[in-house]
Amino acid sequence: MLMDDATWRRHANPLSVYSRFTILPLLTLAIWSYDWIGGWCVPFIALALFWNWYNPRAFKAVDTISGWASEGVIGERIYLKRQENNVRLGHVRAIHILSTCTALAAIIWLWGLWTHDLPTTLWSLTLTMLFKTWAFDRMVWIYRESKENGISSTNTKQLHNR
Repeated sequence: MLMDDATWRRHANPLSVYSRFTILPLLTLAIWSYDWIGGWCVPFIALALFWNWYNPRAFKAVDTISGWASEGVIGERIYLKRQENNVRLGHVRAIHILSTCTALAAIIWLWGLWTHDLPTTLWSLTLTMLFKTWAFDRMVWIYRESKENGISSTNTKQLHNR
């Protein structure tokens, strides 16, 4: 991810994490709205995509890492540098499996959107978000283990100790 330390700290704000749960449903609604408003759906799709980009930058940076949301974001940052942070192979395998499940559910979601099949779209949207949330929860586990072991991603050590 192309985010600097300040952006990661803003992204670790629980408001950023929990509001990201709106992105995929908003994108679903924006794409589905093509049936109702035709090409006028494009600005809504663009707005949902912009929200996806802007969200990690939109909130105040956290001073301390505490709670599921903040720990998951910093765990993700640690995971992205997993070779230098010695993230356990079991975590890496679990994240790969959950990411594959997320991707497969997202493909079904896209198929549901393409075929205008509402039950398939909603079911696969739910699965996509479930698998992504499960993977995020694994990032919390990675964060907590790294904290116990004194391993820290760039500039997060100072947040551990506050």
